[in-house]
Amino acid sequence: MTITRLSSRELNHDVSSAKKAAQNGPVVITDRGRPSHVLMTYNDFRRLSGKRRRLTQALAMPGLSGIDFEPPRVEIAPRDIDLS
Repeated sequence: MTITRLSSRELNHDVSSAKKAAQNGPVVITDRGRPSHVLMTYNDFRRLSGKRRRLTQALAMPGLSGIDFEPPRVEIAPRDIDLS
């Protein structure tokens, strides 16, 4: 992924090249040298802002029941306390 930086002035003068650059990655638009906006494709926007699933929903996905998952048991031993 390529990140392109353009000033607001450069964006205003050549919007089509900024849109082409967004096909390869985000375009950071600067205002007085500081990042102010990001231009990206709509597909990238949808991917980043998509609805997030809860862990329980993700684990209940079809086809996951065939995966073997047996984590090792952890033994936690109490420590002696010295109150002297």
